[in-house]
Amino acid sequence: MIRLKRGLGLALASIILVFGLSVMQAKAADVPAIAAASNIKFALDELSSAFTQDTGLKVRLSYGSSGNFVAQIKHGAPFQMFLSADERYIEQLAKSGGTLDDGVLYAVGRLAIAAPKNSPLQLDPELKGLKRLIDSGELKRFAIANPDHAPYGERARFLLKGFGLWESITPALIYGENVSQAAQFAVSGSTQGGIIALSLAIAPQFQKLGRYKALPESLHEPIYQRMVLLNSAGPTAKAFYQYLQADKARQVFSDFGFGLPPGVAKGE
Repeated sequence: MIRLKRGLGLALASIILVFGLSVMQAKAADVPAIAAASNIKFALDELSSAFTQDTGLKVRLSYGSSGNFVAQIKHGAPFQMFLSADERYIEQLAKSGGTLDDGVLYAVGRLAIAAPKNSPLQLDPELKGLKRLIDSGELKRFAIANPDHAPYGERARFLLKGFGLWESITPALIYGENVSQAAQFAVSGSTQGGIIALSLAIAPQFQKLGRYKALPESLHEPIYQRMVLLNSAGPTAKAFYQYLQADKARQVFSDFGFGLPPGVAKGE
């Protein structure tokens, strides 16, 4: 009888161990890969940490340009959720059948002109200081995100064209692969400035190195930022998706210089 009890005990312990390992493996497997536009890095880093604190669930964030992510997702990249810097990219994926629905707007982006603290570039919303530097021949390097696949670079190009500066500034342009890299160029001292996302310019990490001036939203098309669940989305990705639509998340986006989606007021 003693041997039988010991045998049953060992068997039970083995079952519990296997069950425990299975649960741990299931939790580890449900750490979804999330593709996110680089302009929301600091806000989303804060929100993902809060999400883990509040729920015990984790997500794995990858940052880059929205256009590049669309190409990766179409070629089978294993993302479960995509937060774009421009809703047009979400529309492309939805039309191709790669998403659960059309997604939701989560923020409205803004631009800023930024420069290292020791740069001769004077910052102003009308870009008069930038024009003076161009006309004097002093502007050597100026950063924006690549307008071919980065929405913030596209809006920067539109804005510079609107002020009649595009042709004259083109020889001095340094393109970031995404707006986060452009922001690093703009304040690191490798350029005399740049047009970047306001959400990056106001982050403490960037304010230590540079200065900025927010640019009026009326100078360019709205930057409606939309997110969507991809067809492979699991429970954790769906929970994170809902979490980013709550008041707490909206406040964090607001703190980083984003506007709220049309029709959404603070406290809703």
